[in-house]
Amino acid sequence: YHDEDSPVRIVLITGPTSSGKSTFCKRLSVQLMACGLRPVSFSTDDYFVNRLDTPKLPDGSFDFDNFETVDHRYLQEDVLRLIRGEEVEVPEYNFVTGLREFNGKKLRLEPGSILYGMMLYPDGGVVDDLLVYKDFETGYLLVVNASNIEKDYDWMLGQKDGFDVTIDNRSEEWGQLAIQGPMSEQTVVDLLDIEEIRDLSFYTFNELEDENGNRVIVSRTGYTGEDGFEVYAPTDVIRDMWQWLMEGGVQPCGLGCRDTLRFEAGLPLYGDELSAEISPVMAGLGMFCKLDKEQFVGKDALVKQKAEGVARKLVGIELKDNAIPRAGYPVELEDGTQIGVVTTGYHSISLDKSLCFALVDTEYSALGTPLYVRIRKRVFPGITVKKRFYQTNYKK
Repeated sequence: YHDEDSPVRIVLITGPTSSGKSTFCKRLSVQLMACGLRPVSFSTDDYFVNRLDTPKLPDGSFDFDNFETVDHRYLQEDVLRLIRGEEVEVPEYNFVTGLREFNGKKLRLEPGSILYGMMLYPDGGVVDDLLVYKDFETGYLLVVNASNIEKDYDWMLGQKDGFDVTIDNRSEEWGQLAIQGPMSEQTVVDLLDIEEIRDLSFYTFNELEDENGNRVIVSRTGYTGEDGFEVYAPTDVIRDMWQWLMEGGVQPCGLGCRDTLRFEAGLPLYGDELSAEISPVMAGLGMFCKLDKEQFVGKDALVKQKAEGVARKLVGIELKDNAIPRAGYPVELEDGTQIGVVTTGYHSISLDKSLCFALVDTEYSALGTPLYVRIRKRVFPGITVKKRFYQTNYKK
């Protein structure tokens, strides 16, 4: 690809075709052409980026002298840096990626993108689950659980030796509002006057500036299973936004309400379905554990868990009764043998069913396994089901 009005020349050479590489190349090609570059040739080998003073040699071939190789995991963002004439560096190990278990390719976030993941202890237990926002400069915004702020901050400070990284805890300076539901987009536009959200897709964000010069971050995220937005801003700005929403007739909801919604959508809660004792593999979140990544805290433990299996797994259970299974209630076999414990349970408002998550011995975790939940002095029969009880409605 090259731009006739610019000295920047980008050469993309791809290896043997695979679905992952094909998708990657298509996305990169769209980005390159969106930047005004046009394709001039194609070849096969491996992933490279080259910045040349001329697009071709006289014989029509590319000049590969002084060719600079760049790991394909970092290619998308670095190509855009090359186009802007900026220097490209390929770090061997990134502080943020080392704390989380996503693989290198996905962790090279584009500005405006968000990923969900977990910080792990060396034994595979979870420090916390969090969102990582890749900002439009050089940093990351980590959004952790409010109850874990100090623990998470201390943990990250303890991991920073050997990295050229600055970690700032801005929790006291910022507030957050979560506006959720099918009407959330129009509500944010009408009551908060933020038109820019219409173009956001799921797990992307935009940075704005209000009329007083305050930084405002708006993302299409939430923990309810519905379309929605989360707004971050200085605390006084959040207070004003809250007032505008209340005056506009928006219904305020607490964490109890949010908990029933995230539960129905099959989303884990730290302290219940994830903890220092409950790893991502045990919680059924193995899709987030890309073990081909070279290095991250807790990798060895997860590799072992994946290879050897785990003693307990998280399951969904539907009771054949209206009794409500609460966290901590025993899960038993028909003969009364306890094989697990409820982590979260409700009578679902949306589905009119009694449901729960439970951590049970792995041999009883298969779908369709009959189990029993002891509620006080009585035992109620149930069956294991998929953990996503409710069909989510995100805007992709």
